Amino acid sequence: MYNFASETKLKQEICQIGKLVFDKGFVAANDGNISCRLNKDELLVTPTGISKGFVKPQDIVKVNMQGEVIAGKLKPSSELKMHLKVYEERSDIQAVVHVHPPYATAHAIAGVPLDKATMPEAVVLLGTIPIAKYGTPSTPEIPDEVGKHVHNHRGVLLENHGALTWGEDLFSAYFLMESLEFCAK
Repeated sequence: MYNFASETKLKQEICQIGKLVFDKGFVAANDGNISCRLNKDELLVTPTGISKGFVKPQDIVKVNMQGEVIAGKLKPSSELKMHLKVYEERSDIQAVVHVHPPYATAHAIAGVPLDKATMPEAVVLLGTIPIAKYGTPSTPEIPDEVGKHVHNHRGVLLENHGALTWGEDLFSAYFLMESLEFCAK
């Protein structure tokens, strides 16, 4: 069920993906967050207050499944609860990516889910991407809404907030986000 890589490798991958989402314009300033399972009891997550394009391995925070910091000098993402909900619901999920890609975010703001069969690749890779109802950031509202969709989808648009994808490893979760944005465009 779990396929864990080394902590060093995972921190490097989180930083790589942080740079990718920054370079692609999926985040601005300190937006977005990325996490992955380190083992069945611990996660690695990006810190709050640092641009994903400039995050370094030493900035990554280690937390337990209750969101308590185990290691790291910085505070974990303020959206950690949303990530924890995905991991709680799906033991097969190893990574979660939350960003604000422009076209997907426009869909989320306009209330238009990505639920039409537009291209074969989108149907096979993404399936349908619903909209999770708006919740106040950093509250249980967003995780509760995400939890309604996590078993039947590979990602969600967050009403007025961006998008969230999850996968069997960091790059799978990231590539789902990239495909989601492509389909939204």
